[in-house]
Amino acid sequence: MQEQLSESSVRLQSRPGYYAFTKAANTIGYFALLYLTWRFFTHQLDWKLSTGCLVLSGSWLILTRIKLDHLLQTYFDVLSRIELTLPVVFGCVLAGVAAIAPSRLLSHVTACVEILGWLYIYWLYKQNQVKFKKQGYGPVPKDALVDPPVSIMRAGDLLLTSGNIAKELHESVGHAETVLKMPDGKIMLFSSYMYKGSRLHPVEDLTVDDQNRYYIGLHLAKPWTAEQEKQAVSIAQEMEAANRKWAEEENVRIDKRVDWLPLPVKAKEKLKKFFHTSGYDWLGMFMGRVADNRWTCIGAAVLLYQRMGVKLNYYGTGLLGLGTTLFDPIMPVRFLADPAFVLITQSEGGPQQRSSAAS
Repeated sequence: MQEQLSESSVRLQSRPGYYAFTKAANTIGYFALLYLTWRFFTHQLDWKLSTGCLVLSGSWLILTRIKLDHLLQTYFDVLSRIELTLPVVFGCVLAGVAAIAPSRLLSHVTACVEILGWLYIYWLYKQNQVKFKKQGYGPVPKDALVDPPVSIMRAGDLLLTSGNIAKELHESVGHAETVLKMPDGKIMLFSSYMYKGSRLHPVEDLTVDDQNRYYIGLHLAKPWTAEQEKQAVSIAQEMEAANRKWAEEENVRIDKRVDWLPLPVKAKEKLKKFFHTSGYDWLGMFMGRVADNRWTCIGAAVLLYQRMGVKLNYYGTGLLGLGTTLFDPIMPVRFLADPAFVLITQSEGGPQQRSSAAS
């Protein structure tokens, strides 16, 4: 997977200021083009049919080409696939209309050039598609080792698993677990759950107990030292304790608010049960924020890595890249393109895993 990332992409994503600028520019560009397209089709622009179609198709073509490398790298993200394929269809239709509409020869030639440009982008998309395979509800890199054994897991690995969230998003993975090595050598996982909050738990909960769920893994590009492995366990334990404390205090506050309401006892009990918190950050699931004492599964992983000094891509940057976290949830699948990690491939799985994958 690391080979699929261009050096320029890695450098760009390691600069927060430039990353925010490019995200803001892309967002503004898309909104501007959508607005311009809407005005054209509602006859609010004094453009001839061929001219309007050429301008819109050309603008979408330029914007899509600028983001093409990134969209191909993040093919496993359903939003990236939509962001690439929809403009191709839309642009080809617009250019096709311009090609057959009564106009000057130059317009027809330009329309043909734009159609060729869109077809080239679609060809690159199909060429890139063969690097991935369908796993569950979405694609993963073709050489990814599915269900890597515990024997090849390292402290700091990030395991991305399937589940109901992945199903709803039509993606291959929707949950994240961080691998930790305890002082006695035992491998444990750290994550946050909707109905349990943040927990350190045995790796067998994933590898043995849930046979209906698959997972893939990412090694840290820069492995932790033995001292860092101990530090990570300590941080996870502190996070678990902070999350449990916040949940207990928040439930006390919830009970007090409900008790204040002029309602029957049974109604109050139902409200307390409904609003009872496990410590999971439901708001962060939609906003992409990383709080200090409650997290989503990937939010817990992000905070742990940040406290360990692991340099990640910038997630949850929010609308226009301004750090608001609005409309920018952190999706586990996006970590497949993070240069801080290296995909666990079939070459690490041994003969048994390789033959199983080939079949």
